Amino acid sequence: MNPLDQTLPFGLTGEGVLILLSASAAFLMVVAIWYGLLERHPMEARAKMLASRRDELRGSMLKDKGSRRRQKEGLSQMRRVVAALKLLQSQQTDKLHDKLSQAGLRSRDAIIVFLFFKVAMPVVLGALAFIAVYLLQVVDLSPGARLLTVLGGVALGFFSPELYVSNQAGKRQKAIQKALPDGLDLLVICAESGLSLDAALDRVANELGAANPELGEELQLTSIELGFLPDRRQALLNLNRRTNLPSVRGVVNTLVQTEKYGTPLSQSLRVLANEFRDQRMLKAEEKAARLPATLTVPMIVFILPTLFIVLIGPAIISVMDNLG
Repeated sequence: MNPLDQTLPFGLTGEGVLILLSASAAFLMVVAIWYGLLERHPMEARAKMLASRRDELRGSMLKDKGSRRRQKEGLSQMRRVVAALKLLQSQQTDKLHDKLSQAGLRSRDAIIVFLFFKVAMPVVLGALAFIAVYLLQVVDLSPGARLLTVLGGVALGFFSPELYVSNQAGKRQKAIQKALPDGLDLLVICAESGLSLDAALDRVANELGAANPELGEELQLTSIELGFLPDRRQALLNLNRRTNLPSVRGVVNTLVQTEKYGTPLSQSLRVLANEFRDQRMLKAEEKAARLPATLTVPMIVFILPTLFIVLIGPAIISVMDNLG
């Protein structure tokens, strides 16, 4: 009997453990594919988040500040782990909240889930790497390579939550940047029709909700905060914090100046919309100009050999027949 089989509980063998891991991976892959093929409305989850934010702002205005107490009875396992490790007492909590907001993760437990996975993923991936290289011996490696594999799994688990959040934030910023000129055009139309800033943002958010849920969510949330927060300037600055885009920063500065000095809103927004549209066109032209240089290597590797075979192949075959 293999020494590894003697160490495994419940009469399992190394082959059995490998079969169980393979079956679990196949099951998770099927679940992931099924979940990815589900058709979900783009504004359904965001509507729930906006309603939650509206209730939160309404409750913060109505309740007494001295009666705020955290209820610890309904803590989940994640919250208990994070509270036991005292991760929420770090000074980086505000920055982490801004990062998660930029990625579209604004639920009350988003920080708890992120910190939990920040702690759990190194342990899980490190344990899986240890089982794979030391117990199952899937690959024959030297002792130094095994140790590096385990450390690599721990490092990957440590950085994977941050990579996920950064990736989501980047995708969200690109979507907002792409739809911002159209949103500003709609906002100009609403401003010229006599709507207030709150009503204009709400109308533009409803119009852009299906085409670009990211920008619609941000504008809807800003409209809600303009109605509930005592300082309207803070609601506009929150929009800048949630997006972290230079173009949105320009829009926020324009709206702040309009609120402060009473300058015409439609004219300023029209200038910004034209400028952002020109920038988008310049980026498209830049990508088109880089296209020939980008296609050079694929043409050499994939297209030219096929072309040579089609053109020279018949001649080579005829020469070989004549010589034969």
